[in-house]
Amino acid sequence: MDRKTELKLQYKETIKTEAGVYRIVNTINQKMFVASTPNLKTLNGKEFQLKMGSHLNRELQREWNEYGEDAFRFEVLEVLKKKETGYYDAAYELEKLEEKWLEKLQPYGERGYNKPKG
Repeated sequence: MDRKTELKLQYKETIKTEAGVYRIVNTINQKMFVASTPNLKTLNGKEFQLKMGSHLNRELQREWNEYGEDAFRFEVLEVLKKKETGYYDAAYELEKLEEKWLEKLQPYGERGYNKPKG
């Protein structure tokens, strides 16, 4: 393998993205926010939104402002496993994975920052 091909392969490995479901947990009251992202590397961006006061979930933002960033932790709950053969709709599979975790953790009301769908 020539050097140029090797460098291309190396680059492709470094830019691979992983989709998955994550949660932001308030360690003071144990409330959580559960969501999915097509790129788990963007979790730093979610934290940045909270630091800048621009997160779309107002209740989470309010408590972040009240308790401070040290009261919160980010956790990856599950990485989406890509299907190797056949048709694969990553967006649909990610939505199903998020629904599974929302059902399991029930982060609504006193337990969390999510709003029930429907």
